[in-house]
Amino acid sequence: MEMMRAIPPPVQWAQRTHVVFVTLCVEDCKNPDIQIEADKIVFKGTGGTEKKKYEITIPLFKEIDPEKSVKFIRDRNIELILKKKEEGPYWTYLLKDKKKYHWLKVDFNKWKDEDDSEDELNVGGGGGEDLEEMMRQMGGLGGMGGGAKPDFNDLVPSDEEGPDSDDEELPDLV
Repeated sequence: MEMMRAIPPPVQWAQRTHVVFVTLCVEDCKNPDIQIEADKIVFKGTGGTEKKKYEITIPLFKEIDPEKSVKFIRDRNIELILKKKEEGPYWTYLLKDKKKYHWLKVDFNKWKDEDDSEDELNVGGGGGEDLEEMMRQMGGLGGMGGGAKPDFNDLVPSDEEGPDSDDEELPDLV
């Protein structure tokens, strides 16, 4: 029997001035081995419908604080929120070697430009590293904000505006 070679999982990333979001896109990964270190992330796990073996070491562009970083193992992926050791300008790359890899992509659902306001995701602002508050604002990392539900009442025409052009009688079908 041939040994199955491990492959790198698809990885997505985004950032803010004080945190880096890393998503390992592996479904149904039971008991993954995830090590978050100051200068790298190490992942080993088996998942997906074909139960592929995944393995990757991600040497980070700059250092993070492993003690203040968190991980969430979900059915569809594994999400990491890495607290940057130094708050400040955005990293130009996720990886130390600055190369482009086929398995690494920007997570545009979480991406925010450096000059955008950080009001809706102000994590650790002013020295208070409150990851729980950030996760609450993100709806438990689902990516959806906890805003008010949309009101569709303004889409229903009222009688005060007069009849619609399509309210006239239709001719009988012969």
